[in-house]
Amino acid sequence: MPHLRFIDSGTLEKWMSGTQELALLDLRDVGSYGYGGPLNGIHLPADISDAAVCGLLPRCLVPIVLIDDDGGPPVQVFAERLAALGYANVHILAGGLAAWTASGSTTRLHATSRELTRDILSEYRTPTIAAAEAMRLRAAGHDVLVLDMRPGEEYARGHIPGARHVPGGELLYRYDALVSSPDTVVFTSCGGLPRAVVGAQTLIEAGVPNRVEAIHEGTKGWQEAGGMLETGFPHSASEPMSLDRTRARALAAQLLKSQPLAHVDAATIDAWRRDPARTTYLVDLRTSEEIASHPFEGAIEALGAQLAVGAHRHLAVRGARLVLLDDDGVRAATAARWLRRRGWETWRHALS
Repeated sequence: MPHLRFIDSGTLEKWMSGTQELALLDLRDVGSYGYGGPLNGIHLPADISDAAVCGLLPRCLVPIVLIDDDGGPPVQVFAERLAALGYANVHILAGGLAAWTASGSTTRLHATSRELTRDILSEYRTPTIAAAEAMRLRAAGHDVLVLDMRPGEEYARGHIPGARHVPGGELLYRYDALVSSPDTVVFTSCGGLPRAVVGAQTLIEAGVPNRVEAIHEGTKGWQEAGGMLETGFPHSASEPMSLDRTRARALAAQLLKSQPLAHVDAATIDAWRRDPARTTYLVDLRTSEEIASHPFEGAIEALGAQLAVGAHRHLAVRGARLVLLDDDGVRAATAARWLRRRGWETWRHALS
């Protein structure tokens, strides 16, 4: 049995304030995790496979801190499991989240997507609209289009009637094909607010000519205002045509005008992945269909906007290097804009 190493809340606070890599793994149930946890903590389900663990933690020497409610036997068993997988730098937060909270560190507790949304709204004053007002505009005959930013399975479970399904990473690709007039009022939507806000601000910064607003609380707000939801895929976005791709590249360039996204070649990626001192994630931003047709070994599949608000679901190591994989840079630009804002070092590798 490996020797278990415990750290106190003060030590964790110091590590989190530094710049070194750190994987903070939250083993509480998903409901408790949803109410917030230490900054950049990633939730691990109890039944996570060894392969999934190794995908989240590609470097065995990375410092790891495990958190649960009280630092009891379950988290200790998981520490032993990690050691058996070859991870040599595993620590347990003594006393768990209860000790962390008691230490006065509650200011570092939050749900990360809400934090991002709050920061964007505060800094950029991204316009939002109440669901009831959006309903009124549509009923009055205004030229209104709703773009739903969520992955397909969420969209299919229930979306605002008539909303077009445009996962956030595809937003700049699909925009011109869907929005034919500069007079169209564009509303972005998700299940709540985070992805809709990221989508709306992305379009605004890309310089589209339309009025763009995020629907406050998305489908939740729509139902609370008395609206019904539509299910299935009656309004899927079409594949972008060559003209759309040309326009999309122009929008993407505007999005990263002040800080272009540098390209990295395959040889450099190979060297980075072998580096024992630094973690590198490969993040594939293409659609599932594109990935299935031409997979890239060792890459994480993640939709752009989903990654922007939910990096903590895919990227366990804070301070790691990210290589964004796509074909012509449009999806990478969309993701990089928001990942950089959250402190991630981002690069791009072209797959065509």
